[in-house]
Amino acid sequence: MQVTVMRRWLARHDRIRDAFPAVVLTVVAVAAAAAGKSGWHEPRAAAVAWTALSCVPLVFRSRWPLPVVVLTLAVDLTGMALVPDRVLTPAASLVALYTLATRSSRRTAWITGVTASVAITGVYAATHHEPLLVGTSLLRFDFAIAATALGDAVRSRRRHLARVEARAESAERTREEEARLRVTEERVRIARELHDVVAHHITLVNAQAGVAHHLMRTDPDQAYEALAHIKDNSRAALDELRATVGLLRQSDDAPDSRAPIPRLADLDALVSGIRSGGLSVSVSRTGVPRPLAPSTELTAYRIVQEALTNTHKHASAARAEVAIDYGATVLRVTVTDDGPPHAAKGPGTGHGLIGMRERATAVGGTVKAGPRPEGGFQVVAELPLSPTHSSA
Repeated sequence: MQVTVMRRWLARHDRIRDAFPAVVLTVVAVAAAAAGKSGWHEPRAAAVAWTALSCVPLVFRSRWPLPVVVLTLAVDLTGMALVPDRVLTPAASLVALYTLATRSSRRTAWITGVTASVAITGVYAATHHEPLLVGTSLLRFDFAIAATALGDAVRSRRRHLARVEARAESAERTREEEARLRVTEERVRIARELHDVVAHHITLVNAQAGVAHHLMRTDPDQAYEALAHIKDNSRAALDELRATVGLLRQSDDAPDSRAPIPRLADLDALVSGIRSGGLSVSVSRTGVPRPLAPSTELTAYRIVQEALTNTHKHASAARAEVAIDYGATVLRVTVTDDGPPHAAKGPGTGHGLIGMRERATAVGGTVKAGPRPEGGFQVVAELPLSPTHSSA
């Protein structure tokens, strides 16, 4: 714990951290200069002075590593020539070479390291009258190469750790973004379901309540029947709302969900409810009907539901036609009404058309909607029989 605290403190004080090796080398130089064969004596001032002088540039080794190598090497080489019996030669240069290797490119570090090694070996051999490639001369060469190699290894490890940390941070950000995206997609999915269910059933209830109000005095039997339809549609709305809210408690549409997923086979019940609200609807099927993926069935059902709801609310139409065409690779759903141009009964939010397009896109299909030249409005959806996505 104390070591970690010390490292953090040194990391915040660059000058003190850089000067630490210089202080250690100076203390060791004093001790080495005072030691002799016959015991301790007064330190040799010249040796200590040259060692201390070569350590001065180390205070700036992190900020200017290459100039520090040049300065320490120049002082060490000069001290080796003038005071051949220095014990710690060239200790400051080794520290500077290590620092340069940790903070510069590999090319710069090794060119400088090899050059310094040759210079140190040559000066030591010349001042001590020893062969260049044997004995203690070669040992100085090895020390300089080792300092460079150690610094290069530390630099490589630091870069590796930095890359690992960067990848970990990137992975964490990616996971957070994916989580936010899933939450957004689920919110859109729930909002789409709620819009379709509420808009459809409330529209029917509103229409049937108008019929009941109109017939209450003139035809009580028909009014009573309209009230029965209101009750049925209210119950259906509550059931679908309960099933939709259930999506908030589960990760996907489990097969054992309380309410079954609406399918194209349920269109007759849907159309019956629309008819009870006063809109005449016909349904035609072409091609060979066959089982489809649940997501495709649900998407087709919801598109028909929303299109008929919009017709009932906004088109002032008397009749609507639903055409289901089972093609070889595409299910084509067409909903057409005979409403007069620009005869909307009330303002719309546009969420219905947006929801239809989102549903179709989710399974790899398309939706086109717009007024017809001869009058009325038409919605055409083309859905692949093998959807590219599994959620609607």
